[in-house]
Amino acid sequence: MPSLKDYRDRIVSVKSTRKITSAMKMVAASKLRRAQERAEESQPYASAMAGMLSRVAANLVITPSLPKLLTGTGKDETHLVVVLTADRGLCGGFNGNLVRFARQHIKGLEAEGKTV
Repeated sequence: MPSLKDYRDRIVSVKSTRKITSAMKMVAASKLRRAQERAEESQPYASAMAGMLSRVAANLVITPSLPKLLTGTGKDETHLVVVLTADRGLCGGFNGNLVRFARQHIKGLEAEGKTV
């Protein structure tokens, strides 16, 4: 049978674990809040990029001399994946995640039998 000291040690251990868990929750909440703020701050850039690409596509005059890469073939077999990375500040993690996502996307397209 456990002694009174064993019970006290166990209570101290549980309280210590509770404090650590509480601190971890606060850190996670702070990181999530920062990530949400950054995602919201990036919306204007995403909108500007989408607008720029749509203007480029709208102003593209299709002629027989244009390469098939720009005009397309009307089939959904070949895909072009363009990956843009950042070059400012400490962006190594961001670039790594972006490249990893692009690779996963390419593998998914290839698994569907498409050419990338």
